[in-house]
Formats: sequence, structure tokens, C-alpha cells
Amino acid sequence: MGGSQYDDDWVLPSADITLVLVGKLGYGKSATGNSILGREAFVSEYSHASVTNTCQMGSTTLKDGRTINVIDTPGLFDMTISSDDAGKEIVKCMNMAKDGIHAVLMVFSATSRFSREDASTVETIKVFFGEKIVDHMILVFTYGDLVGESKLRNMLNNAPEYLQNIVELCQNRVVVFDNVTEDRMRQAQQLDKLLDVVDSVCANNGGKPFSDQMFTRIKEVHDREKEVHTMGYSGYSDEQISELKKEIHRTRDEQLAHITSMVEEKLNCTVEKLQEQLMEEQNARLQAEKVAYEARMKSEEEINKLKESLRKAQLENEEFRRLAAERKCVIL
Repeated sequence: MGGSQYDDDWVLPSADITLVLVGKLGYGKSATGNSILGREAFVSEYSHASVTNTCQMGSTTLKDGRTINVIDTPGLFDMTISSDDAGKEIVKCMNMAKDGIHAVLMVFSATSRFSREDASTVETIKVFFGEKIVDHMILVFTYGDLVGESKLRNMLNNAPEYLQNIVELCQNRVVVFDNVTEDRMRQAQQLDKLLDVVDSVCANNGGKPFSDQMFTRIKEVHDREKEVHTMGYSGYSDEQISELKKEIHRTRDEQLAHITSMVEEKLNCTVEKLQEQLMEEQNARLQAEKVAYEARMKSEEEINKLKESLRKAQLENEEFRRLAAERKCVIL
């Protein structure tokens, strides 16, 4: 249906595994997706063309026969984009992963300093989808060719507390990825390692992908449309079939628009909640700094008093010695 902001192609590949890539521009998110799929399915930052600005999906069949869907996303939870645009992309992502998400690959660059903004992205996703989403998260650090796994592990051990908390939150599910290597063996080994972690996540969740009320609503829309298509259009004229299809698309778009509004509202509530948490953390930090400052000032005051007492004692000692010397002279 022309003019629709939602995809008309509802016959999406049914996957044994669905992965969603989340990460900032320049972290190698799209390149990681290409490495997983084994082909240039997504435009990456290495290309001269424009990078991903909307959700895209690629699929492939693994050597064990399973189908894997990889969804590449723009900055879904990047607070620099409007909640309206973010809401539409989140719904599009959930639409592509209509049966749920088996693993969320949080992509970061091993060569960039892990910032509080990166930490807030993880926190935003957790607040938006709920605590259960953490059970499906895997941390992927790109540019492994420049850092190496052992060096990265050492960096993580000495990382700021908020990064160590995230690693702990994800139960140490950390994978190093080299998207530059042309070594086929290296490519296969790192993909196998990632898939091992994905399989571990699936096993820990009983083989069930992550889903919530919003996913359920979208799946219901899919199922209703699939049911209508299954019934067929026998007995209808071409004109009637055309009108029926238009009505189906119109109903579908209305339902998705309603879901998008729900997502945008939830996203705004998530941002407000995180802002409140940030304010509380800042106030707590300021209070702690105030207490530390007052303690330091008190300590400095006591040190100054002690120094003054010592100075006086030294003066008294010098005076005593002077008097003692004078008395000795008089006796002589």
C-alpha cells in the first residue's frame, strides 16, 4: 500500500534465532551484522555510502541448518533523536522480530572510552523493556584486531565501576569481534564463539525469545492478517479483492499507529524515569561530596590546631633552652 509508514511486506522469514544489533554510529554495529551474515547486507561505516538510518534485516542459514535473522538498527535509544522517530524505529524493529528477540547484541568499540552515555543506553533498554531483557543481552566489543581479547579483559578488570556493573549485569557475556580480518578461519572461529554465547543465552531462557506486551500486540496484528490471507479471496471480483486489501492495510496501519503511540509514551516515561534517577544520583553524589568536604575541612582544622600547638611547644622549648643557657652563664 503506497504512502504507508509501515512495511507492506509482512511475510518475514521465520527464524530459529533472531538477533538485534544496538550501538552508536562508528562502533562497527553494521559491520558486525555483515560478519554474522557472511555478506555485505548492511551499509557499514567503512562504506562511502550513507550508514544505517532505519532498521534493516538480513537472514542466513547456519551450517547446522538453523535460520538466523539479524536486525541492524539506527540509534534506537540514542536520546539525540526525537521520541517520535525513535518510537517508529522501535516498532519497526519489533515488527521484524515479531516472534521475539533471542539476543540483543550491545555493540561497543574496544578502542573508544566506555562513557556514561554508553552505560545509559543499556539502562534505557533495561527500563524500557523491563529487567528480563538483561537475560538476553550480550556485550560485543569491536575492533578486536587493534586490541585483542586478553588486553580487553585487562581493560575491563580496570574499567570504571559503571562498566564493570554492566559486565556483571550481563553475567560476563562479553565477545570480542574483528570485522576487518580476511582470515576465513578467524572469521569462522569468532562467529562460532558468538553463536556459542547466543546458544547459552537461549538455553538459560528455556529456548524462549524475549517478548512483552508490545511484541504480543504486534504478533496479533500479523496473525490476523495471515489468517485473512489464508482464507483466500475466492468468489470475489478483482475490484472487491483490491478494496479488501486496502481495508486490511488500513486496519493494519491503524493498529500499528496505536502501538507506536504506546511505544512513544513508554519511551517518554522511560526518559523521565532515568532523568529522575540521574537527579537522585547527582544529589546523592553532591551530598557525599559535601560530607567529604566538611570532614576534610574539619580534619584540616584539627591539623592546623595541632601544627599551632606544635609551633607553640617548639617556641616554649626554644625559650626554655635560652633561659637555661643564660642561667648557666650566670652561674659560671
